Amino acid sequence: MSYTKKRYLVYFISTISIMLIPFITINDNHLLLLSFDKLQFHFLGIVFNVSELYVMPFLLMFLFIGIFAITSMLGRIWCGWLCPQTIFRVIYRDLIESTILDLRKIKNKQKEIDYNKGSNKIKKYISLILWAVITLIISCNFMLYFVPPEDFFVYIQEPLNHSFMILFIISIALFLFYDIVFMKENFCVFVCPYSRIQSVLYDNNTKQVTYDFTRGGKVYENGNKSIFKVKDWSNNEECTTCEACVKVCPTHIDIRKGLQVECINCLECSDACASVMGKLGKKSLINWGSTNKVINKQNVSLFTKRNVTYFVSLFLCLFLAFYFSLEKEDFLVNVNKTTELYKQNEEGIVSNNYILTIHNTKDETLTFDIKLKDEKNYKIKRFEKFSLDAGAKTKKILIIETSKDYDKNITKNSNITIEIFSQDNRYKITKNISFVHP
Repeated sequence: MSYTKKRYLVYFISTISIMLIPFITINDNHLLLLSFDKLQFHFLGIVFNVSELYVMPFLLMFLFIGIFAITSMLGRIWCGWLCPQTIFRVIYRDLIESTILDLRKIKNKQKEIDYNKGSNKIKKYISLILWAVITLIISCNFMLYFVPPEDFFVYIQEPLNHSFMILFIISIALFLFYDIVFMKENFCVFVCPYSRIQSVLYDNNTKQVTYDFTRGGKVYENGNKSIFKVKDWSNNEECTTCEACVKVCPTHIDIRKGLQVECINCLECSDACASVMGKLGKKSLINWGSTNKVINKQNVSLFTKRNVTYFVSLFLCLFLAFYFSLEKEDFLVNVNKTTELYKQNEEGIVSNNYILTIHNTKDETLTFDIKLKDEKNYKIKRFEKFSLDAGAKTKKILIIETSKDYDKNITKNSNITIEIFSQDNRYKITKNISFVHP
């Protein structure tokens, strides 16, 4: 299978996956969702509230380090095979303009559309309309990662009440329309920061699009030798100068001049060269491989010091994210003291007032109650069990008192433990709080 067919298969699988992920749920929780409306983050069916987003930094580090690791080992495989910008350009240029409307030739991306033909102008307008519709679908799908589908389809029926969401969708659609139709591959070269820094991650062991000039020979341009400077290569100059690799390149470069910042590792040039050289009974002059492998004919190990460092870092990110996810509380409780430190009545009984903020993060109504670990010395003066609906939050006053003699106690604070639990005893949280006394 050619690289082009493999890439189209990856595009199809990734596109379908991205479209379906918002609709996948585990125990009524989403596979991936960052809800600003409900202040929740859903990941693999686990729900994290705002106060529990300690898992997020490790997932972001995994993503950040992962992109650099992939680049270090496989070159710009992200840009050519998974980047939405590249996929959208292929949909618009190769599918709509070339395959459906026959405005372009897939094998010659350098030739511009001939607008002298009236039919081509009509086809161009049709392509713009089709792409405009697709951008709206893409924008709505993107929004589903922030607004769950069950809410999104309700909100969209009331656009005036959810104008920010509608404006966000339209803004994303307009950006995609301008980007794909007018900026084209210039977005990758002049806007995307990743394309500017990726070259520093390359070394002779990095897989990338490599032109084997030891076989293909030196490239000449306007009578001048190209950037290749080699000594005593016994090259046969197998390159036929058909320029099939140049014509098919979506970023308009000549790979025979070496790897350039515009190259996105789509490997269309390799397929084009393989087609021509195959007719001569020879292998392609352009391959996806490291300089050491293709040019220097050396065996390359995946487990270099740099790659091992990446592997260890990625493992630590996943391990820490998993470890901290185990610390997830069944429901959220925050205990704060009031501004008054304590009260003491004539009988010597000391009391402290607290404000409890309880958030039921479960998908069911729960009844909550509280008890003290040290019921011998302390007792709850004021608190009654209560029910809280799914997703609801409330504040309650808790008063704890004691008649314990603190005369010989040096410190002014004592630590006591309270347990907040559901009436059915399925969920409970233990909190240590400070009790202030004379």
